Amino acid sequence: MADMKSVETILEGHPDAGRDHLIPILQEVQAAEGYLSKASITRVGLALDLPASKIFGVATFYNMFRFQPRGKYHVMVCRGTACHVKGSRRVLDMVEKTLKIAPGETSRDGLFSLEVVACMGACGLAPVVNINGQFHAKVTPMKLQRILEECRSEEFSHV
Repeated sequence: MADMKSVETILEGHPDAGRDHLIPILQEVQAAEGYLSKASITRVGLALDLPASKIFGVATFYNMFRFQPRGKYHVMVCRGTACHVKGSRRVLDMVEKTLKIAPGETSRDGLFSLEVVACMGACGLAPVVNINGQFHAKVTPMKLQRILEECRSEEFSHV
């Protein structure tokens, strides 16, 4: 659930905000909460006298905004040209099937979230996957399957 206290604090920092402040406010809310919740979008709409549907429409236009919290393990699959040529589509298909989520979603258990990125700038290591800032090079579906299993077993070993 969104921390509405942080949203109120952010809005207090923009006392005379109008439509032109929408993007910066949404960026601050996401930085504070990790994503844009329905409640925070509604509250920002009240403050700016904008319907929530308009705010959601603006936010969905930009791929920097998320509408679900990230998982504990944030999986980013590169789909740049080099990664595509080297098989990142198969890697992405495996992740979607294994985790039962699509890009932009978080698994029901909150453990994994999935993001597709245009390029990570590591073309010589293609295909590349980044999990919580750690790069994995020359990833195959089998190799990534093992990495995801390691993440999951690490999680259960701490229970």
